[in-house]
Amino acid sequence: SSGINAEYGILDTEILYDQAIQAVLNPFNLTYTYEIKQKVMGRKYHVAMEMIRQELDVPLTAEELVSQSMAHLKEMFLKCDVKPGASDLIRHLAARGVPMCIATGSSTQDYQLKTRNHQELLAAMEFTVRSDDPEVRHGKPNPDIFRVAMGRFKTPPAGPECCLVLEDAPNGVLAARAAGMRCVMVPDPRLSDLPQCDTILKSLTEFDPAEFGLPSFT
Repeated sequence: SSGINAEYGILDTEILYDQAIQAVLNPFNLTYTYEIKQKVMGRKYHVAMEMIRQELDVPLTAEELVSQSMAHLKEMFLKCDVKPGASDLIRHLAARGVPMCIATGSSTQDYQLKTRNHQELLAAMEFTVRSDDPEVRHGKPNPDIFRVAMGRFKTPPAGPECCLVLEDAPNGVLAARAAGMRCVMVPDPRLSDLPQCDTILKSLTEFDPAEFGLPSFT
């Protein structure tokens, strides 16, 4: 099997996005609710900001929402941590030669900021596909990014069913399923409407690679 990791499933950045977006909305007495967050998680950032603008009738353009929230996020990203269990899992699979990549809804610039302090883990990945990749025409929940990723492994998987995606966003799970791939979801505990996937875990510390034909921890 090949592993495709959504970067959100590895780095603990969601709370940072929440804080940055709310900081932009505060002057207008608007609230970035969890109901809205569930709709936009995993989408390309400018698409997410346009959805937020429409949902809340924000008196800013989507471009202004992007630029103002990113101004807050630039400092925050330097402090983002790795989610529990992610480091051990990535090191374990890398040591056993399992091909892995990251397929992220982040742009190249945002991704570089977020991952600056986690280069050791990124070295285990064959490559990264980001939302501004010219071959990724449509963002999640469309399957484009995962299909592009599957085609870039040095040894291409026999088919999408041989790929396992780790996700934390409903839109990412929908994209993985649309691509015909297996998917493990580690959702935010506040998520109420969970999409169908192969396994739902509270944390990556619960993940058993052997269940998916990957090398066992033992």
